[in-house]
Amino acid sequence: MNIFVTGACGYKGTVLVPKLLAAGHSVRAFDIQWFGNFLQEHPNLEVVKGDVRNIDEINLDGIDAIIHLSSVANDPCGDLDPKLTWEISCLATMQLADKAARSGIKRFIYASSGSVYGVKDEDQVTEDLELFPISEYNKTKMCGERIVLSYEDQMVVQIVRPATVCGYSPRMRLDVSVNMLAMQALTNGKITVFGGEQTRPNIHIDDITDLYMFLLDNPEHTGVFNAGFENISILDIAELVKKHVDTDIVVTPSNDPRSYRVNSDRLLATGFRPKKTVEDAVKEIIGLHSQGVLKNDDNFHNLKWMQEKVLNQ
Repeated sequence: MNIFVTGACGYKGTVLVPKLLAAGHSVRAFDIQWFGNFLQEHPNLEVVKGDVRNIDEINLDGIDAIIHLSSVANDPCGDLDPKLTWEISCLATMQLADKAARSGIKRFIYASSGSVYGVKDEDQVTEDLELFPISEYNKTKMCGERIVLSYEDQMVVQIVRPATVCGYSPRMRLDVSVNMLAMQALTNGKITVFGGEQTRPNIHIDDITDLYMFLLDNPEHTGVFNAGFENISILDIAELVKKHVDTDIVVTPSNDPRSYRVNSDRLLATGFRPKKTVEDAVKEIIGLHSQGVLKNDDNFHNLKWMQEKVLNQ
């Protein structure tokens, strides 16, 4: 298939695109490249530097399926410039879905977020629960879902609500919990945990990218799917890191009490199975850091990079 991937140079996209190419697909990778481009050249890869907000820059000629990853990722970054967040994560999604439908494209996979649920008291958070998004990021993802679902009579719509993603990507993110705590241990010899008892869902980057591949191969599975397979506390993550790195753990009070367990039974019922764990992610990060492959680069910290390099342009 010819696949159009937005956010293709991002954390997940940089892992997903090579998998698509290895499976024999052709990829048109579309990204504004705020954090750089870490994709390797390939005869079936076309990299387009462009702004998803400018729908005229998006060429869907010959495209069979869209995997829409682009957004202003995570709550702190989304709050930096709410107008920018809404334009990228909601308005651009509406324009892209509309153009896809008008172009006759029959497959649309949308990367939403498990954070659309907001604060939940339920022990098991399922797809049927009402959404109460809190931040700009959460709200735009919920709106993006509603927009894409409105086209489900015109194309196959598959929406994924990932848990917090962990693990190595060439376009690394060191502002997500597992990756951040591992890097703290490696560079500072000390992990700072805020609160620690909060339980959060996690998914390895290889599993979330494999899931997009699985959905591409299985269009019969439509609708919304949670994707989180390890519900563990922040303190448990820190202890996992300490198991492999000689480090101290410092626990301080937190003003973020969110604690919830994502239930992914609907996804498991499709036959999809995860292959990796949070501990795998920790060990991979440690190994790649020791080899000098992974460094604590500034552009791996989204908030700091956006503040200094993106919003000041």
